[in-house]
Amino acid sequence: MYTTSLLAALLTAPLALAAPSLYQHISLRAPSDKVKCPIVIDGRVPTNLSRTPTVFDTSNALFNPDYVKGNNLTWSQILKFPATESSRFDGADHAAVEVTISDLSIFQKQVGFRRAGLQFASDSPQDPSDEGVKTLHFSVKQDPARPLNLTHEYLNVWHETADYSNNQIQFNVGTLIDQPSSKINNFKILDRAGKQIWGIPIDYKKWQNFAIKLDYTKNQTTIYYSTGSAKLARVVGPSSVNLAGGGQFQIGVLKKPTGTSDVVNAGYQSPNLNEGQIYGGLFVEDSANGCVSL
Repeated sequence: MYTTSLLAALLTAPLALAAPSLYQHISLRAPSDKVKCPIVIDGRVPTNLSRTPTVFDTSNALFNPDYVKGNNLTWSQILKFPATESSRFDGADHAAVEVTISDLSIFQKQVGFRRAGLQFASDSPQDPSDEGVKTLHFSVKQDPARPLNLTHEYLNVWHETADYSNNQIQFNVGTLIDQPSSKINNFKILDRAGKQIWGIPIDYKKWQNFAIKLDYTKNQTTIYYSTGSAKLARVVGPSSVNLAGGGQFQIGVLKKPTGTSDVVNAGYQSPNLNEGQIYGGLFVEDSANGCVSL
């Protein structure tokens, strides 16, 4: 059985080959988007860009065009832009984006995984998003046409250390390999040791909004949550966690196989795969002086 730390090391190690983007990020904040704190990294997709997905195949202000995806795929083949209501922090000027996986979603030689993960273009192994107090925001919604198979474990959002040895914080769903008795229909936020900090059942109708405050100075995290367009509320924390090591955020779908202890290189994945996770409200804000956009 894989330990959580060993698994994290294996799945993140190849990312050491990814050079951080040097493309200068431009804030796309709208005046009515409910964001109250300074944005450090903005990953929200402007509506006009959702109509020209090939922009994500080359250098752009939002996401790294090279990582992390199937070897012969482009982001315009992976990303979908569903017609759905805006998430809480997108407003009218931003569009939801769906990260999909298929049989071709094999990154490098990791044949056990099916994965596609967005990296913020302005996020590097050591940058201002890894210092002080920052809050990662993201909203998720389910696509009934591309449902997740919850007999598998999915890693959807995480922050990996700069040396690619572990994940300080991660957002999972499905059957956890190291914790098969965990509630498979719950989203789960775990620390770097695989301990669950908080969980909530999947809502198959509404947007689910999450904010993970990361206090790098005190090694603490606080979780905020709401559904639909409701204001976020604190649900747990501050909780002690180990946030050392810098690193980068990744947002998407990493589906682990079943039937093996070597999940990187082997295991079962069903054929004709067509799954996705819809995201909205992607950004990192500065939470100095207790500022969190709710």
